[in-house]
Order: sequence, then structure tokens, then C-alpha cells
Amino acid sequence: MMRIMRAIAAALARTALALRPALRMAFTPGVDKTDERVTIVGASGYIGKAVVRECVRRGYATTAVTRPQSSLTFDGATTARAESENLDDITQCFKNAQTEVVICCLASRSGTEADSLKVDYEASVNCLKAAQACGARHFVLLSAFCVAKPDLGFQVAKLKTEAALKNQNDVTWTSVRPTAFFKSLSGQVEIVRGGGPFVYFDLGGGRSATCNPISEADLAMAIVDCVADPARSSNGGEPIWNVGGPDAGVSMKRQGELIADAIAAVDGGERKDPWLLPVPIGVFDGIVGAIKWVYDLTGADSVRDAWELGKIGRYYAVEDMLTTAEAERYGAMSLREHYENVAKNGQEYDPYTTVFAKNPLIK
Repeated sequence: MMRIMRAIAAALARTALALRPALRMAFTPGVDKTDERVTIVGASGYIGKAVVRECVRRGYATTAVTRPQSSLTFDGATTARAESENLDDITQCFKNAQTEVVICCLASRSGTEADSLKVDYEASVNCLKAAQACGARHFVLLSAFCVAKPDLGFQVAKLKTEAALKNQNDVTWTSVRPTAFFKSLSGQVEIVRGGGPFVYFDLGGGRSATCNPISEADLAMAIVDCVADPARSSNGGEPIWNVGGPDAGVSMKRQGELIADAIAAVDGGERKDPWLLPVPIGVFDGIVGAIKWVYDLTGADSVRDAWELGKIGRYYAVEDMLTTAEAERYGAMSLREHYENVAKNGQEYDPYTTVFAKNPLIK
């Protein structure tokens, strides 16, 4: 009997030893890392800044790339100046940084077709070519959830960049497709606090678009996870990751109610019901149609850009940006918590992500 017990114990010990390497390889989100050098392109942008901070926090040897005219610097990271639209320039930058992983956070400022082609496709593919030239192992692309239903120039450009990643074998890759950013949903906090209306678009029958947005810190954590997580790699994993925040889904109408909750929590006193002002989507359609009519009449580039911006606004007014799978929800910060933070501390002005916020430079 003792011989049998010893045999069983030995078998269990061998099993435990066999499992130990697998257990060590289990990936811990927000924690695990590799020992590689990471270079972030588009580091001066809203998400790029957060990604730099997360790479530094995680302990990566980090290089943050900004345009040559930028004066931005980052604590804990090496700052490099390069023009991503110039292949030779960005390639030399990557080589100087001894780049092993590239995180591309480039995004066109306006979202118009010409701007998107230049930045979201051409400059991003330059970064891919530079990564190949310097022998990098992995490439992480910041894409967008909405590319799954492409109707706009920047969506087509992002898809073309994803196609370029798929059609090469020199570097492994991941494309992160976030739903929506908190910051783009925060511009009406002070308007509601001052007694003004929360404006949203009514799609008919009281319905409005729904999303589960993600905070910049949580999104940055998800992006940096992709450096080390084999489950997110094109080398045997699922390289396209739709990712949203922890909320189950928040309609535009509900956003106004959450803002009222947040203001009451921060300011104290009785909660005031928000003034919810639904605007029929037909109004937006009429405006966009009128701009298109003027463009057809004049052919002016400025009018074409205005029409494209109108189409972008309408897209986000009517389309749900909502992940449903558990693996597509990430992070800890809810939209309600974000609104409380904005109500307490204010929000950094960004004309490209904040539609309603007042420009602090205009007195």
C-alpha cells in the first residue's frame, strides 16, 4: 500500500512540475510585460499620451515619437522627433531607438478623406515598413470599432492599414478597435450644470445610439497588454480586438441622466432632473444634405470637408458603439465615475474630441 501511495505522490509531483511552466505563462492583464524596447508613434495625441504613461508604468524601455515641431516631453520615456509621413525619417527614428515593438497611435485630426488617407493609411503603413526595416517583432495598431461598418474615409483608411498588416509576415501584429472615448462624451457636463440642455439625437420612438465607452487609461492598458499577450497576436491568437469599457451599454439619453447624477454627487444638494433635449435625426440629415447640395453646386474643397465632417457626426449619432462579448469589455472605470471626475476637476480642452466644451483660450 505504501508503495502505491508513493507512486501516486510521485505522479502528482510530476504533474505539478509539468503544469508550472504553463501557469507561469498565464497572462495577467495590466501587469505582464516583455523585456523589449517599445516605440509609440502619435505620442502627442489623446490616447498616445496615455499609452506612453502606461508603458512607463509597466516598466518598458519606452520611446515616444512626436512631430519635429513638438516640444512635448514625457517623464520616464525617451522623446524622439520624427515625421511619420517621411519613410526614411521614421525608419531612422526606429533604428535609433533599437525598436522591438511599435505601437501606432496615429489618427487623422479631421477625419476627412484626404487627411485620413495621409495619416491613417500612408503614415501608418510607413510605420509598418519602418518596423520591418529595423527588425521589430510586433506591431500594435490603434484602429476603431466602427471600421466593421465602413462608411467614412477614416474607416476605409484604417481597414487598408489592417490589410497591409495581414498581407505581410515580417512582424506579428494586433489591431485594437475601441468603441468610443470618455472624453468625446463629456463636453456637455458644464452646460448641464449651468441649467442648459443635454442635447442628443432621437432616432425615432425615443431611441438613441448606445455605447460602452472606455477611459483613456483603461484603453492604454489594453493596448500595452497586446505587446506581451499571445492571445492577442497574429501568431496563433486573435489579432483584431474590439474593446469597450465595463458598462453594459449607455444610451445618449442615459448619458444626460448620468451627468446629472455626477453633478449632484460632486456639488451636493438635491439632484436636479436634467433638461434632456432630443433633436430628431432628420434635422441632422437636412443640414448634411444642404451642405452636400452646396458642394455639388460649387465643388469647393472647404465645403466638401464640411460635408464629410457632417457625415462623421451623423454616423456617430445613429450607430451603436457597443461590444457584447465579455472578452471585449475591459477596465474598471465606468462612465458615471468619469463624469464625476470631470464635474470635480474639469476636462482638458481638445477641439478634436470635445464638441461642446468651451475653448479656454477664448475669453
